[in-house]
Amino acid sequence: MAKLKLDLHPICKDSRAIDRELERVIEEAVEKKIRLVEIIPGKGSGQLKKKVLRFLQKPEIKNAFHRIEKDSKNFGRLFVHFRF
Repeated sequence: MAKLKLDLHPICKDSRAIDRELERVIEEAVEKKIRLVEIIPGKGSGQLKKKVLRFLQKPEIKNAFHRIEKDSKNFGRLFVHFRF
């Protein structure tokens, strides 16, 4: 199964870059009909993960995917599932 992976560690201090990369990876998944996107906000304080979850709840973004899965074994990783 094809998947996309987005590691936010390199841009964790740049809020605009984070939003741009999240939009880009969601758009790419939709365009290429990729069913899974792995987003790695990292463990840290949890603030970046909360930002990512808030971003994914925007109505225009939320309509693009099927569900979000939090990795039970790795707190610093999320999976976004698409249904095509």
